[in-house]
Amino acid sequence: MKTNSLPDFYAACATTSESTAGVLPPPDMGQGVGHFNVFPLADIPREPPMAFGRRSYYKITLCRGRSQVACADQPPHVGTNTLFLVTPRVAYQWLPLSDTYAGHCCLFDDAFLLPARTGVVLAELPIFQPGAYPVWEVAEADCAAVEAIFRKMAHELPSHYAYKHDLLRTYLWELIHLVQKLQPAPAPLATHSAAERLATQFAELLARQFPRHSPQPPLRLRTATDYADQLAVHVNHLNRVLKETTGFTTTALISTRLTQEAKRLLKQTAWSVSEVADSLGFADVAHFCTFFKRHTSQTPGDFRRLALFEI
Repeated sequence: MKTNSLPDFYAACATTSESTAGVLPPPDMGQGVGHFNVFPLADIPREPPMAFGRRSYYKITLCRGRSQVACADQPPHVGTNTLFLVTPRVAYQWLPLSDTYAGHCCLFDDAFLLPARTGVVLAELPIFQPGAYPVWEVAEADCAAVEAIFRKMAHELPSHYAYKHDLLRTYLWELIHLVQKLQPAPAPLATHSAAERLATQFAELLARQFPRHSPQPPLRLRTATDYADQLAVHVNHLNRVLKETTGFTTTALISTRLTQEAKRLLKQTAWSVSEVADSLGFADVAHFCTFFKRHTSQTPGDFRRLALFEI
């Protein structure tokens, strides 16, 4: 899928001999301040229709009038007061479905909202998170509030005010936060019991030990007591909680994960059996071989040979 750049956008929206409408790049943005522009939707030519794809920039659009917005692999949204947010990560397409539509659009790049200038990283905001569906149908009052910000941007963009880029950046953040406030409130998180929280903490701690990328240093947490000490609970309490919540003992859960990682290392690396044993925290190769055969019914050497044969 081709990613359209800012030059691609302006080329597609340029004034033609058939129409005086068009979008021009701002004349004074080549000053190391990044790229920002704002314009009415009426300036965007309707032909040829916009292609479905990704953009290398961000765009916030409010369309008044029947239109369709398709984002990623979600069903298309059809509405009359549609607000949508475009990021470089999500492919989209906007199609006007009415002969009469109005609204505004602003586009900008990462450089315009550098973290050093704002203290905020765009990707950290909920509306920019992966999986967020950035299309909303908004109420009339909210449309008016969004349009008011767009009008302030459009008024300031051609001005000669020395600090206009800072002011435009402030307006843009106002718009971003207004869009974020329009999102439905997240459902309250379920209240988990102390036992469930401890089981979750154990699972996260276990997961963080893997995958192994080097034989040295060896695995830091190796036994049930190691995990209990790390979680500041008695080993018997941890064992009882895990048995109640997962059906398995602490040692069984650790052993299962160790076995999975041992298989991966034997199959996907050229490490010797001794290096695999060291990496996983076993005192010696014999102990590792006994452990591995008890859980797989094969020696490490037999498992590796069969795995290579399968490949």
